[in-house]
Amino acid sequence: MAQQQIIEITPAELIEKVSAMKAQGQRLVQICCSKLPDHLEVAYSFDKDFAFLSYRLTLADTSTPVPSISKIYGNSFHYENEIHDLYGVEVKGISIDFKGNFYRTALKTPFNCAPEGEVKP
Repeated sequence: MAQQQIIEITPAELIEKVSAMKAQGQRLVQICCSKLPDHLEVAYSFDKDFAFLSYRLTLADTSTPVPSISKIYGNSFHYENEIHDLYGVEVKGISIDFKGNFYRTALKTPFNCAPEGEVKP
């Protein structure tokens, strides 16, 4: 039977935790960002043998930088550029950094906008 687990971590713990996942043979399933009324959540999900584990970062706003995991999981640069462009989260050290040009959008960080279309800090 499949198992699921979500563990809250800080940005400072991310590289250590993700490195451990790689060492255990875990595959990176996805990185997802969600905007909630008072914060952002970034989830890093892994799987091995139907045991699904997610590490969740809770960010008060986009002023907290998040380290890139692209040197550990090379394919993560897609997710990291997406999170930067759509939510405004600063991801430090992306192996292939599109510098805000991964998506062409009418609004800067469209998934992190106030209802009237103004970008939140």
